[in-house]
Amino acid sequence: MSAYADLVELARRAAAGEIRFKRESRPEFAIDPATVRPAAVLLLFGALDSVPAVSEKPLISAQLDLLLVERATTLSDHPGQVAFPGGGVDPGDASLVAAALRETEEETGADPSGIEVLGTLPEVPLAVSNFLVTPVLGWWASQSPVAVVDYGESAQVFRVPVRDLLDPDNRFTVVLRRGDFVYRGPAFRVNGVTVWGFTAGILAQVLEELGWAVPWDANREIPAPT
Repeated sequence: MSAYADLVELARRAAAGEIRFKRESRPEFAIDPATVRPAAVLLLFGALDSVPAVSEKPLISAQLDLLLVERATTLSDHPGQVAFPGGGVDPGDASLVAAALRETEEETGADPSGIEVLGTLPEVPLAVSNFLVTPVLGWWASQSPVAVVDYGESAQVFRVPVRDLLDPDNRFTVVLRRGDFVYRGPAFRVNGVTVWGFTAGILAQVLEELGWAVPWDANREIPAPT
């Protein structure tokens, strides 16, 4: 099947309740159901742009990329981290999908009319900011230019080739230590930055569910870039 067909099938499986994302069960990863806020992020895949993959390994979906943003270091929530475009649902948003598309346009300038929404994936709790996040799966049917819209929000907007994400040389386990708390999770090093935490956790599971992931050495550890 093509990458597009794989993504459509993933959306179908999610709608049928056939996908269960792994979740941290420790108390520090719990959200407060009384005050939790809905949010949505967009996983926007598209045909590879003019910037080729760095990796030369013959991995699946070599002609595919994914839109990411690096958050500004001045933000109070997740400063400097790489993320999918998206954010909290506003009162004027008609749906979670509408929120994801609005936030993507505001952060990257991507034209929502060129984005085909394939479906939504299981919601994931983001305890540190008390969000319940719905990943929205999208295909860039008609691509538009993207760039940082507000440097107070984002440091960079970039499209990363999926081949580079899949390359085992670019995959690590990130380790964060704060007192007695130790977090270990998947990480990707691409475009001069490290994708880790919430975004890397979703991305790693999506690549697995798509059947695109290849074996990598989880024993290669790097410190969290905090």
